[in-house]
Amino acid sequence: MNKVYSINGPVVKVKNATDFTVMEMVYVGKDKLLGEVISISEDFTVIQVYESTVGLMPGEEIIATGEPISVTLGPGILTNIFDGIQRPLNKIYDIEGSFIKAGTSVPPLDQEKEWDVSFKISVGDNVEFGQIFAEVEETTLVNHRLLVPKGISGKVKEVKSDGKYKIEDILVKVEDKYNNIHELNMIQRWPIKKPRPIKNRLPLSIPLVTGQRVIDTLFPIAKGGTAGVPGGFGTGKTMMQHQIAKWCDADIIVYIGCGERGNEMTQTLDEFSELIDPKSNKPLIERTVLIANTSNMPVAAREASIYTGVTIAEYYRDMGYHVAVMADSTSRWAEALREISGRLEEMPAEEGFPAYLPSRIAQFYERAGYINTLNDNNGSVSIIGAISPQGADFSEPVTQNTKRFVRCFWALDKELAYSRHYAAINWTLSYSEYINDLSKWYNKQVGVEFLDARQKFIKILAEENKLMEIVKLIGKDVLPDYQKLTLEIARVIRVGYLQQNAFHKEDTFVPLDKQLMMMNLILYLQKEANRVLKQGKAFSLLTKTNIFDKVIKVKYDIPNDQLVLFDNYYKMIDEALHAIK
Repeated sequence: MNKVYSINGPVVKVKNATDFTVMEMVYVGKDKLLGEVISISEDFTVIQVYESTVGLMPGEEIIATGEPISVTLGPGILTNIFDGIQRPLNKIYDIEGSFIKAGTSVPPLDQEKEWDVSFKISVGDNVEFGQIFAEVEETTLVNHRLLVPKGISGKVKEVKSDGKYKIEDILVKVEDKYNNIHELNMIQRWPIKKPRPIKNRLPLSIPLVTGQRVIDTLFPIAKGGTAGVPGGFGTGKTMMQHQIAKWCDADIIVYIGCGERGNEMTQTLDEFSELIDPKSNKPLIERTVLIANTSNMPVAAREASIYTGVTIAEYYRDMGYHVAVMADSTSRWAEALREISGRLEEMPAEEGFPAYLPSRIAQFYERAGYINTLNDNNGSVSIIGAISPQGADFSEPVTQNTKRFVRCFWALDKELAYSRHYAAINWTLSYSEYINDLSKWYNKQVGVEFLDARQKFIKILAEENKLMEIVKLIGKDVLPDYQKLTLEIARVIRVGYLQQNAFHKEDTFVPLDKQLMMMNLILYLQKEANRVLKQGKAFSLLTKTNIFDKVIKVKYDIPNDQLVLFDNYYKMIDEALHAIK
């Protein structure tokens, strides 16, 4: 019998054990706490426990399961709220109240609910791993496509008729080439640290449209791409992820609250429950799964929550859906790695983080991608990971290592956030490496002038950055008029274009065609104002027309479905500038 030898927080050691394997799931102690074998040596087996070890004593029994830490996949995942090891929090609350007791074991999915199943195969068909064999209406927004589990292939010998079934009811019987009979129901298990297989990866050539101008225009992310969102306290990381979750053109949202404050997670859960999906006018929660792992929950479960979320995302990707994963925040996950590494007495690397931190971050982000599934559908997993560097120091290890493995970097700025500039993405520190990959799509779907206008915007903002260094030293008045105009156009871009109002009906989401028309209008204003200056007229006369502030208000004044009104603003610019004498 394997018994607990020593306990150090979430780290438990077993002496002289011989029947464990690395990454095996185990049950620890009389409460059967969920754990995972992370190290085996000649003398000791080390187990990481995902629940509180308070009250655990040496000598208590440890039970091996022979399988890795896995999630249960099937209908009922969407609309649910899980903890880091896929325990349904709503169900636990109904049974035990506000606090999760050690060793609580509740099935992840409702075993009594009946689902209306529509079969896609018949007796005599050949099926194989990853093939869709039936469909279930999981919510009014998502059809859950039941997939043949791994290790099963062969000829269908029996299929139930369409109708209502529970998730554990036998639906299909398959005979393999060895004449063994396999029974299929609606659920399957999958190890959280093992990526689900695909047929092949596809180029990242389609943007994940968010409706947020600073992202879609300056720093776009591709479907199947990765983005890091570093920012200090109060810079709007969570707010930005909420906006992207609500408005991006993904089919499924997986929101992982990893080690965040309890009150913040409560607010997130309440808000997601109330949000209405703008595309369908149904509750957004109908295409969302929430994984809540607050800062007072066991530290080891933070690591599991990240893998649980991305495994669920891959499952829906394999059905042919486009999934967006919001991880908030990966810094808390890295801190959990650091704490456990310290308890294991491993040699620390920079700032006490383990030497394997970069490889763990890479493994997580590499599970993103736009892929061709085993059933010949296309699906994607896009990962947007928030980072919480202490003191907003972007040179710390988690931020720097994340930059190595993501191709989109949205650096949130404290000064912008405190001046109520949303989204507080610093346009000088941020970047996107997807522009070249997405250029064909933008040229075809939006117009060839979109990327040209974007480039001009970036040039103006870069010029403003240089000029502001001069202004800080000697003031704005000494600048020539054409440079004063550059600063004013940059202000129009910052306030009228990059700054967005998440609570305004027309400004919370902006389609790409309106984004292009806004850019063209601002560039037209610059061109015409330059023409006036070349005629020898003073810049002060331009500011007296108040035309710059009027163009800033375009984002509010022109509804997203009435873009013909832009013509009025072109006329307004012409009339205002021609009236200058």
